[in-house]
Amino acid sequence: MTQLEISKKSEKPSEKPAEQWGNGLEFLFSCISLSVGLGNIWRFPYIAFQNGGGTFVIPYLIALLVIGRPVYYLEISLGQFTGRGVVKAFDMAPLLKGVALGQVLATAASITYYSSIMALTLRFWLASFGSELPWSRCWESWGTDCHDGNAQNSSGKMSPAQLYFEREILHEVPNIDNGLSLPNWQLVACLAIAWLVIGGVLIRGIKSSGKAAYFLGVFPYVVLLILLLRAVTLPGAIDGIIYFFKPQWRELLNPLVWYAAVTQVFFSLAICFGTLITYASYNNFNRNVYNDIVIITTMDSCSSIIAGCITFGILGNLARETGNPDIGSVVKGGAGLAFISYPEAIAKFEYVPQALAAPWAWDHASCASFGINSDYAPRPFGNWPAA
Repeated sequence: MTQLEISKKSEKPSEKPAEQWGNGLEFLFSCISLSVGLGNIWRFPYIAFQNGGGTFVIPYLIALLVIGRPVYYLEISLGQFTGRGVVKAFDMAPLLKGVALGQVLATAASITYYSSIMALTLRFWLASFGSELPWSRCWESWGTDCHDGNAQNSSGKMSPAQLYFEREILHEVPNIDNGLSLPNWQLVACLAIAWLVIGGVLIRGIKSSGKAAYFLGVFPYVVLLILLLRAVTLPGAIDGIIYFFKPQWRELLNPLVWYAAVTQVFFSLAICFGTLITYASYNNFNRNVYNDIVIITTMDSCSSIIAGCITFGILGNLARETGNPDIGSVVKGGAGLAFISYPEAIAKFEYVPQALAAPWAWDHASCASFGINSDYAPRPFGNWPAA
């Protein structure tokens, strides 16, 4: 037996990934859909709201360029080079196996609130099919806490969108003296539907994810641009946008603001969740991903700024209507801020606001569903090396 024959017998057949993206655009749009989603549309506005508006934008952009983009590149390169899921990708450095397990645990934790947000948006989506939007006017059951847009008698009152979210969706109560009561059956039903949708998407695997990414990578921008055009034309919106971009320079010395900026970058880009490693493992081994990363991170920051302009434009309008000069105290800050500002903007449309309310809610639900689907992609523990 010649040495050549021995060499051929000793060679192992190259192992191919079980699945790959249909083309490079599927990978690009999937990453855009993953990164440009709830982290920008939902979380960025209220994090900026809590950290001084314009003060937060500067640390956020710096953290995005200095930390976010390099780490994003690192995770994409790691997944593409190894061709494996997040756990098996770290076999090259057993000492870092705990990092992979930590990312899986972070994903498991994030799925709980992703699904809850999806349930809330489904609830809004179902409510938007009525003859009128239920948050477009004050209802008698809300008493005198609701303002009707007249600044002369609106001091200290709340907008219909805020009252609808807090009282009709969340069923908030001032205290629990009378007990916790039963779960809200409407939200429970929406949560069950959310999990059924998630399960269906996961069963379909990456094939359906890649095709859905074309829609989910473009549709959010269509909705955002429509809302932006409406928000900036409202009375007082410019004051809110100025508040958003005007920094309070002393707050730049606050380490908590910088911490919030770094946290937001990690959340919005979906880095250190293991998802990007898994997504990149479906790439062709020789694909040049640098241009993709520049496009993704740029669109991520732009969508965050657009979402911030919409939210703070609405806050400026609410401040004008309630006669409150302090934009930062118009509504209660928190995770529900986006569920107040966006519906408020939609309700301001004069003609058929339902035509935009349903797509907005569906867009939020789709982003949440796609985020969960990508977090639990079919190869989280994959073991198919590409090289």
